[in-house]
Amino acid sequence: MGEASREEYKIQSFDAETQQLLKTALKDPGSVDLEKVANVIVDHSLQDRVFSKEAGRMCYTIIQAESKQAGQSIFRRGLLNRLQQEYQTREQLRACSLQGWVCYVTFICNIFDYLRVNNMPMMVLVNPIYDCLFRLAQPDSLNEEEEVDCLVLQLHRVGEQLEKMNGQRMDELFVLIRDGFLLPISLSSLAKLLLLEIIEFRAAGWKTTPAAHKYYYSEVSD
Repeated sequence: MGEASREEYKIQSFDAETQQLLKTALKDPGSVDLEKVANVIVDHSLQDRVFSKEAGRMCYTIIQAESKQAGQSIFRRGLLNRLQQEYQTREQLRACSLQGWVCYVTFICNIFDYLRVNNMPMMVLVNPIYDCLFRLAQPDSLNEEEEVDCLVLQLHRVGEQLEKMNGQRMDELFVLIRDGFLLPISLSSLAKLLLLEIIEFRAAGWKTTPAAHKYYYSEVSD
């Protein structure tokens, strides 16, 4: 399946009018309201975790198309402004919707993974992402398997990149993660397994050894 058809597949959950808006933005971004497009993508990402995992590719495609067509970055500015707004109210988001909060963290990490400026990761996202990951490593979050799962998945995805951008904060984050694993708080067996796996994953240079893969994935499947 080609790139375009994969993009089209991801927007089938939208209504017909929004699908048409997104299809046009992907092919002819200059002909649509790109701030509206950014808001549509963020809104849907906060509600749909599957979409939030993949939306970065769509955003990347729109940004590339806009840059090629008009040499502008209206969509990127709109996207970053909206991410900043959600970041500033992240505690309220977590309080009213754990799923929305997890989707937000997934989405901002996805954007960081895909988007580049002069072939470099977007520095403006590094500290906000760290702040989100630090929040996921707090004791109350570690009691929520959904948040532990999100923390570990995002570190698998962008941990190595983040460490290159700010190694000190990654060290501090893993102190929290190790404390969470070792301290006598009521973590589930799955949460403990996930935390131990990510500790060993980083210790191995952000790689999974064959022995670790066999152990952890057999444990999870059991």
